[in-house]
Amino acid sequence: MSTPPPLPSFAVSGSGVDLRTGTARAFGTFGELLQGALPGGPEFLVTLPVDRWARARFRLDPDGPLRVFPSHKTKTRRVAEAMLASRGRAGGVLLLDGDLPEGKGMASSSADLVATARAVGAAVGLDTSPAAVEGWLRPIEPTDGVMHPGVVAFDHREVRLRERLGGLPAATVVGVDEGGLLDTVAFNRVPKAFSPGQRAEYAELLAELAAAVRAGDLARVGAVTTRSAVLNQRLAPKRNLDAMLAVAERIGAEGVVCAHSGTLLGVLLDGDDPDHGPRLAAALAACSTLPGTTTTVRALNLQDMELAHAA
Repeated sequence: MSTPPPLPSFAVSGSGVDLRTGTARAFGTFGELLQGALPGGPEFLVTLPVDRWARARFRLDPDGPLRVFPSHKTKTRRVAEAMLASRGRAGGVLLLDGDLPEGKGMASSSADLVATARAVGAAVGLDTSPAAVEGWLRPIEPTDGVMHPGVVAFDHREVRLRERLGGLPAATVVGVDEGGLLDTVAFNRVPKAFSPGQRAEYAELLAELAAAVRAGDLARVGAVTTRSAVLNQRLAPKRNLDAMLAVAERIGAEGVVCAHSGTLLGVLLDGDDPDHGPRLAAALAACSTLPGTTTTVRALNLQDMELAHAA
């Protein structure tokens, strides 16, 4: 089991400062297991939680303004302001860091927002349950479901849980970042046209994925993720997809996974397979020949995610 890295030190100085503080973490994702739209319903995604983190620490200061570091995290400022205002407070210092790159499809913005809501809520005594965090984030932007432990189906435009699916068995993703940045907010503003036939297929894929996750069948999970990556080519194409499909077939990977609104594409490997080591080495070697930067992440289990929320 992996443990999130420790928060950085946070010095307190000055006098007359309310020392109530809150610290929190939120995990990121490697894209999504599935993303699409359902018949008569909204667009949705299914999370793929991985061992990359956003971290937040907040110190309440009743005499000062709200200061946010880094200062470009304007959306986290908005959620902190709203939460403080609900308690009749306005000042404090919010420090954000982590190892989630921005604009890649790893839910960095969502994780920042969730970690912020948890940290500020802890400092001022607000509810930070997943449903409460949804409520604070809903006015801000479309958001991944990283406030919920486990794999979840999530209506990201409405910022609302659709269904809890459970946890994945041990799994590793070897991926390639194809480069550049994708603005998820701008991407979500563009209307997506889904035909009735496509919506019906996404409904079938969601039902199959839910059954596969609950059965702990990573091969069935991988079949759904691969199909979702192929379907997503018309919305956010990945130039390495054909090559990655070939890599997956050659090394016997469970499937291909992608950041549907990002720059990442990878192969899904069974972490409990006796040949996991050689297959991981083969995946790394193959992915290193593709255009882009190679990365490796591990899917989080439920215990990891509960630990992150409780930290």
